[in-house]
Amino acid sequence: MQYEMFLSTVRDSAELPDQAAADRAVRSTLRVLGHRLAGGRPGNLAAQLPGDLGAALGSEGAGERFDLDDFYRRVADDAGVPQPQARRNARATMAAISVAVTDEEYGKLAAQLPAEYADLLLTDAVRHR
Repeated sequence: MQYEMFLSTVRDSAELPDQAAADRAVRSTLRVLGHRLAGGRPGNLAAQLPGDLGAALGSEGAGERFDLDDFYRRVADDAGVPQPQARRNARATMAAISVAVTDEEYGKLAAQLPAEYADLLLTDAVRHR
């Protein structure tokens, strides 16, 4: 998946007004996800993301432990949006990631997150206008 298509997918799925808002949503989600993942997982995932989106993840994860509500709060704070919008943004980003990377890579990503993160991972199919 190319960069513009990735952003369009997130824009449509999260019902964002434009590509710039989608870019902010994706990068905020990736920054928070990068803190949550451990070891080299962020770098491995970053290598499969289009454009320079992977830079938001970083190459090494801190493996911070925080629950899903805190994940959404951190995304909201980073993006400067209300938490319900941050949830939509994060879920849309994860749906796009699930299409953009290999099944093996997505499986490894999902394996690092606890069961309570199912709300983030079990997203609706991506939408396109």
